[in-house]
Amino acid sequence: MKQQELTLHNGDIKKLLIKYSIPAIISMLVSALYNVVDRIFIGNMDEIGALAITGVGITMPIVTIVLAFSMLIGIGATANISIKLGEQKRDSAEKIMGNIITLSIILGLAITVLGTIYRDPILKAFGASESTLKYAREYITIILYGTVFNIMGYALNSTIRADGNPKICSAIMVFSCFVNIVLDPIFIFTFGLGIEGAAYATVLSQVMTALLSYLYYMSKKSDLKIKKENLMLNLDIVKLIFAIGISPFTMQLATSMVQVVNNNALKTHGGDLAIGAMATVNAVALLCFMPVFGISQGAQPIIGYNFGAKQYKRMEEAYKIATWTGVVIFSIALFLVEVFPGTIVGLFNKNPDIMAISIHGMRIYLMAMPAIALGMAGSNYFLAIGEGKAAMFLSLLRQVILLIPLIMIFSKAYGLTGIWLAQPICDIIAAIVTVVMVGKNLNKYNGGSQFSLFKIRVYE
Repeated sequence: MKQQELTLHNGDIKKLLIKYSIPAIISMLVSALYNVVDRIFIGNMDEIGALAITGVGITMPIVTIVLAFSMLIGIGATANISIKLGEQKRDSAEKIMGNIITLSIILGLAITVLGTIYRDPILKAFGASESTLKYAREYITIILYGTVFNIMGYALNSTIRADGNPKICSAIMVFSCFVNIVLDPIFIFTFGLGIEGAAYATVLSQVMTALLSYLYYMSKKSDLKIKKENLMLNLDIVKLIFAIGISPFTMQLATSMVQVVNNNALKTHGGDLAIGAMATVNAVALLCFMPVFGISQGAQPIIGYNFGAKQYKRMEEAYKIATWTGVVIFSIALFLVEVFPGTIVGLFNKNPDIMAISIHGMRIYLMAMPAIALGMAGSNYFLAIGEGKAAMFLSLLRQVILLIPLIMIFSKAYGLTGIWLAQPICDIIAAIVTVVMVGKNLNKYNGGSQFSLFKIRVYE
């Protein structure tokens, strides 16, 4: 048995979670920085910063849709590769790797063509006004041209963790983000490209992620290999990838739908600046969410491998530790958001009107962050063990079944404040339902003892 497999099979869960989560956290933070850095530079552009960041906010549903397809392939493939390796089926894992390349190209080209053709009608439906359409159009056009590299880079980079090299996965993301950070001010200010410069910087950094991730699988450092004979799409493999990837895919599509509903509600009750404020709040939320999402990503191969190996006690321990670590991180983030809101928002824009809306909204919108950790860990648990339907339901519960109706109801009753308030209420309800569902599932595997989230034991 390989050392990697021995480690996942017998290693200390806490140490394993640290090993896999720290690189994943770095990768997730870096991924968030792609958007956050753009918004910081765009928001601080002279005179047009407020309208430009609103334009970026309008494009976010489209960016989220692209991310949905990236997760459909990336997370679906990564979870299946972990399970196949746990079952000692290396050839099956390599077949999944080959299908990733072809799927990324097909889906990426389709999104680029359709998005470009229907760009303006989509942006108007997503909340663009005559004042902001120009900036939204300039930004998203270039982003759409890089869709193939965006999807392929995310998918290939995600699978490097399952291949046993989370540090390399993280290093590639850090380097690509560094490229984005360096190019942003050069393209925006030095070359005078404005909002288009931010988009060019983002696309070039995504090209770097895809290229370096591909080169990793061509190197001697990788255990799995991308082979020509595996590039031909296999319907059974595609079904396997989609069966697990459909949950995060649905979650991101739901997020995109919520962003559209939000943008139009914000436009009605707060105007263009309210959409810009939401773009700022979402950027802050990304930075808060990514460390916890990274922990969930780090726990996925541990949970998936031990599920495949029928080591159910170790699987349960990994889930619990990941959950409570997320709660602690979100509690710290909540403290910073509530105590230093002006300092945080001021990084993105100094316009006093947009700052006032952003600060008020952020303190309400993020006040249930510790509960979100329960939902993230639970949804990831179901993904890791291959139960995509349960994970998809939890995603839809939070983002569609509860949130969209509450936005509509609360916005009519409380205006702009109601829009901000809908999210934390949904987070709390979804967290309760998630814990109950995970508990019932774990009771099937723990030998008759009742699941408790408050008891963490080390299982050898």
